[in-house]
Amino acid sequence: MNNKQLLLNNIDKVHTTDMGIDRIKKNLKLDNYDVVEYCKKKVLDENCNIYKQGKNWYCEIDNMKITINSYSYTIITAHKLKGINK
Repeated sequence: MNNKQLLLNNIDKVHTTDMGIDRIKKNLKLDNYDVVEYCKKKVLDENCNIYKQGKNWYCEIDNMKITINSYSYTIITAHKLKGINK
């Protein structure tokens, strides 16, 4: 099974910490969102570019990058990509 499929098959394990919630809300300017569900929806989008480097998965879509630890399924951070206008 490839890395992308491994993440997608375990999407229900994806979570974050309280600090992660605050960081993601700040970075993506999300006020009234469940950031974990927001990120899961982005990861599940067929246009999401998912790849693994070292211990993390990186999920790029809609001018943003979501970083997920590949062992714990913790969303570490999410941020807008700079220099890309979409």
